[in-house]
Amino acid sequence: MQSAAVDLPDAPDESLTEAVVDLVLRGMWRGRPESEHRPLVDAGLAMVKGPVVLPTERAKATASRILRVAAGSEEEERITAAYEAFLPVNRKIRDVCTAWQCRPDGTANDHSDSGYDAEVRESLEDVHEAIQPVLRRLERVLAGSGRYLTALDEALDRFDEGEQAWLASPLCDSYHTVWMRLHQELLLVLGISRAQDEAREEELVTRSRG
Repeated sequence: MQSAAVDLPDAPDESLTEAVVDLVLRGMWRGRPESEHRPLVDAGLAMVKGPVVLPTERAKATASRILRVAAGSEEEERITAAYEAFLPVNRKIRDVCTAWQCRPDGTANDHSDSGYDAEVRESLEDVHEAIQPVLRRLERVLAGSGRYLTALDEALDRFDEGEQAWLASPLCDSYHTVWMRLHQELLLVLGISRAQDEAREEELVTRSRG
């Protein structure tokens, strides 16, 4: 992350910078605005809609400029390599979350079939094992990214303790919620659009299937 605040008025330290980046990576804050959100609202970087705080387009542009690494740099090259290793696993976590929520016939999973849920948990374990080396590789080049593996481990532990929401609920720092923040940070760091991201993921997944 760049040290200088971008488009952030009256920010003598990095607190406002960190707050806008955190909100953009989260996508939303559910609940009443916390103290760190109020300056963002006052600066036009966040808006309150009912029970949620949302980043404005200005906030998204600001976070993008803060996080973007230098184009053509060795840092960008190394992060891109980790990002491309991440994408095929990203497809798998989406499949796991879908399988947890819906049965193959499209009906809602009421979790009455312990055998089916165990199969989904095994698939989640495959995902967790696959993402660990990717994140360790990323941690060597992207400062602060080690927090994602810690958060994923914690979410998995909570899920295994029987708290089902910790797999995919947006209301807590669930496995999927943390994963989405990681994905969003990679896109902002590399300056990649969602459309480019989807196309690259499809290309890599297709290639991996031979």
